[in-house]
Amino acid sequence: MNEFPDCIGVSRSHALEYIIMVLDGASSHKSQDLMIPENIGLLRLPGYSPELNPQEHVWDELREKEFPNRVYDSLDGVKVQLEKGLQRFSSDASALRSLTAWPWIVSLNLNAC
Repeated sequence: MNEFPDCIGVSRSHALEYIIMVLDGASSHKSQDLMIPENIGLLRLPGYSPELNPQEHVWDELREKEFPNRVYDSLDGVKVQLEKGLQRFSSDASALRSLTAWPWIVSLNLNAC
C-alpha cells in the first residue's frame, strides 16, 4: 500500500477533526492501494469539472502571488517558494476562505458524526 503524503500531513495537523478532501480526476488520485487515514474522507469530483473544485482558485492565487515573473535554478527553489505561499494561506484563514468558501459549499451541512 502507498501512503498519500498530502493526507498523512493533513491528518496529523488536524488529528481531532474529520476532513473531507476533495480530489479532481488526476490519475494519482485514483490508485486503489492508497492508505487513507481514518479521519479523512475522499470526495472525488466528476471529470472535467474545475468549477466544482475551489482548490483551482488556490493554485491560481499561488501562481499569481508567489511565482510572477520568476525564474528558478532548480526544483528545490520552486518548492521553497511554494511552501512560503502555502504557509501564507495556513496563517491567514480568511484569505483561504475567500477563495474556497463558495456559497454552495458553505450551505452544505457536513458535520461528521
